[in-house]
Amino acid sequence: MRRAGWWSDRGPGEAEPIIAALSRTPDPDLALHSLERMQEASPEEWDALAAAVAEDVGLRGRLFSVLGESTAFADHLAAHPGDWARLTSDATPPETVDEWSAALLAAVGAEGDGEPGTEGGPVAKLHGPEAVRALRATYRALLLDVAARDLGSIAEPGLPTVPYDEIADMLSDMAVAALKAGLAVALAELGSAEIEDFPRLSVIAMGKCGGRELNYVSDVDVVFVADSEADIAVGTRLASLMMRVVGPAFFDIDANLRPEGKAGALVRTLDGHLSYYRRWARTWEFQALLKARPVAGDAELGLRYLEAVRPMVWTAAERDDFVADVRSMRRRVEEHVPSDLAERELKLGRGGLRDVEFAVQLLQMVHGRSDESLRSSSTLEALRGLGDGGYVARADAADLIDSYRFLRTVEHRLQLRQLRRTHLFPEFDDAEALGVLGRAVGFRSSGRNSAAQALVAEFRRHAKRVRRLHEKLFYRPLLEAVANVPTEAMRLTTSAAAERLAALGYTSPQGALTHIGALTSGVSRRASIQGTLLPVLLDLLGNTPDPDGGLLAYRKVSEALAETPWYLRLLRDEGVVAERLAQLLGTSKLVPELLIRAPEVLRLLADTPALAERDSREAAQSLRSTVARYADPQRAVAAARSLRRHELLRIACADLLGLVELNTVCQALSNIWVAVLESALDVALRDTASRWGGEVPARIAVIGMGRLGGAELGYGSDADVLFVCEPVGDADEARASKFAGSVVEQVRRLLGAPSQDPPLEVDIDLRPEGKQGPLVRSLDSYLSYYRRWGEAWEFQALLRARAVAGDADLGERFCRAIDPIRYPEGGLEEAKVREIRRIKARVDAERLPRGADPATHTKLGRGGLADVEWTLQLLQLQHAHENPALRTTSTLDGLRAAAEAGLLEESEAQELIDAWMLATRFRNAVMLVRGKPGDQLPKHVQERVAVAAALGYPAEVDTGEVVDDYLRVTRHARAVVEGIFYEP
Repeated sequence: MRRAGWWSDRGPGEAEPIIAALSRTPDPDLALHSLERMQEASPEEWDALAAAVAEDVGLRGRLFSVLGESTAFADHLAAHPGDWARLTSDATPPETVDEWSAALLAAVGAEGDGEPGTEGGPVAKLHGPEAVRALRATYRALLLDVAARDLGSIAEPGLPTVPYDEIADMLSDMAVAALKAGLAVALAELGSAEIEDFPRLSVIAMGKCGGRELNYVSDVDVVFVADSEADIAVGTRLASLMMRVVGPAFFDIDANLRPEGKAGALVRTLDGHLSYYRRWARTWEFQALLKARPVAGDAELGLRYLEAVRPMVWTAAERDDFVADVRSMRRRVEEHVPSDLAERELKLGRGGLRDVEFAVQLLQMVHGRSDESLRSSSTLEALRGLGDGGYVARADAADLIDSYRFLRTVEHRLQLRQLRRTHLFPEFDDAEALGVLGRAVGFRSSGRNSAAQALVAEFRRHAKRVRRLHEKLFYRPLLEAVANVPTEAMRLTTSAAAERLAALGYTSPQGALTHIGALTSGVSRRASIQGTLLPVLLDLLGNTPDPDGGLLAYRKVSEALAETPWYLRLLRDEGVVAERLAQLLGTSKLVPELLIRAPEVLRLLADTPALAERDSREAAQSLRSTVARYADPQRAVAAARSLRRHELLRIACADLLGLVELNTVCQALSNIWVAVLESALDVALRDTASRWGGEVPARIAVIGMGRLGGAELGYGSDADVLFVCEPVGDADEARASKFAGSVVEQVRRLLGAPSQDPPLEVDIDLRPEGKQGPLVRSLDSYLSYYRRWGEAWEFQALLRARAVAGDADLGERFCRAIDPIRYPEGGLEEAKVREIRRIKARVDAERLPRGADPATHTKLGRGGLADVEWTLQLLQLQHAHENPALRTTSTLDGLRAAAEAGLLEESEAQELIDAWMLATRFRNAVMLVRGKPGDQLPKHVQERVAVAAALGYPAEVDTGEVVDDYLRVTRHARAVVEGIFYEP
């Protein structure tokens, strides 16, 4: 300090800022030593430099930080003492490719407009060793500018901090400028004036330069492309000369990514490149092309090259064994890292930069085929795209970005020391090297630990995080250790296991660990098999809408089926069962509730035809046959419930897995309900008759109404019915009615008994006089009521009436008898039309539950089920008398018939059909997800995600898009309803 004059001339007070800045550098002793070298090398410059350092905070921070980090830049400043002036606050260093190119071209006297390497472009006046020396000195000075901006805030924290991304951009753009300057010198050595036909040659940057993420010291990967065969010879000479100039002046050029590598021609035509890629290229070569970018030479030719090869990159994922090839290549790269260096290898080792890059590139090439937002050559931009697009969890993408930046920053600081290409972290016991590197990265010693200790801890944290996320995204995660927590054989600490589970998407890792521990504890065979299954299941559940709920459900199912011998074997031996089960448990609350009581359905998950293609009429017949064997009503209904549970679960599983259409679901649910009703009626008839001395004085028919009548039941639908009876033979009508009433009462009691299954509610509120009327009436009584007292809404309800159970002849006669009532001759009177419209308006205004959103209520909301059904039913009441095709209980068939009759435009009918189907699917999905009925689209995000999954939306879909789809479809339907139903 005294030799520099900062202490003796200025005194301790004025020297304090200088001393403080020096103390903050990565290596204060190196910084002081380097300053002494500059003073000795150029005493005449020293006074100006010393005075400027004392006054200019920016210069002080940038100069001291560089000298305290890099011996290479100390050498440069000792050899070129005037270059310190580049670091003053008044200096304006180059910042763009054009500015850097101009500086390098000027160093070799290359003048003129145009692009270097093209006809008419600048040609250097210097060549040979003289040009190399000039370029080297200038490039090192430009590199000094970048390093000073990168490091300046270390010595002077008040200076702006430049993020890694910007530094990498600058280094990449400087490399591009260097390639251009190399072309200008190569042309001078080639003798461009003597070239008869100037070759069209383009230089394509690959690797980190292509992705604008270059290091301070790195090979620059390039590919050369010529326009025609005539350009090959001269183009090859030009490319070779450029490489001979660029190597000693700037950096090594690696052209081994060209077709056929070292064995291939240095320069090929565009057609030659394309021919090779189409016929011979391997997977890794398309992976390399992700970062291809024209940077020098003929720009138009380079653009044509890029436009020609890019489509091949985005179809490479369609190749056989594409993913396996990429994974195999990553494993080969790892295997080439010496085992004693693997933990410290920043680039190629486990948890290193290649882990991030390979994972990102694999995801890019798989998903980038259909999503152009992922087609970036930058690792960080691609990661942001993967996170924004939902291909990677946002937290995972953010973590990888953070870790990638950290590792690249450490790599930069390592290389700056001597401007040598290195990716090796210091030995973990080398406190001195670690201390310097830690300070260079930005760590400071504290009372708790040193800068070296802080650096090592942070390095290990990032490496572990990168490897964990790499395994999640690139491979199936290595979950063996997590699966065994908390057993003695675990390979990770509990905290690390929790981190891994969080990375997989579990919001409560500690809760998940509890479930894992419960499932894998002990030394039983069952625990051992669970330990084998859980790694797969945890991963699979991590991809469902509710991993935590799915794991809890899996634990409950496993505990309930602990003594079922085939359960775990089935999951272990049938991979598709495990995959499907995870999807079901992580999406639905209804499925695990049913599965515990109907585990045999698990076997069907391995047999798609048995799961999805079974005829529901066959299932209904099987139920009726089984129940008929029981004389005791309680046992008979218990059997009916069991078989219904089995069928309900089968349908739900097939539905959630996307194996059946909506009409199949509704028909199957309706058929099984009808079978239950028929079985309950049969057993109640037999039981009542036994108590009546074997007498059966009445025949009974069950008339399905509402959704049951239309064969449109959902998972949570009640069964709306009417019961009709008539005396048998000479039986007294009063006695017949009493007998029938006893039977119906028993049917309702048996089916309505509390149960763990979805309820079997038999709703008879649509009967004449509603809740005040008798449970069952004779056919004549029904007709008398409807003719004398029936209201418009009751005639409307009869449109869905269909004989479903009991005496078939009586049921059919009932339906024929009410035809003149529900299909009135001449159509519906105008007064009754107004009455129906008035009732509908009241329903819209008064029946919607408090707090419900009319836009997203599937039943009573705008464009929902009620809107569509009331519109069709009004058309049926008005026109079915003259159009038999309208005499159907099916909403969809009725809408199609209305279109064929000209009552609706084809487009209007289709919009109503679309809305009805979508609302029904949403209603079913809500029941499947929640395990209880609901008509409102969920507001909770996780439930919306699960509903979207149940509807078949892709995992990465935005739930807002799902709601928008519903609103769009129902809005169109509402417009049709307003034009048809409310038409004057």
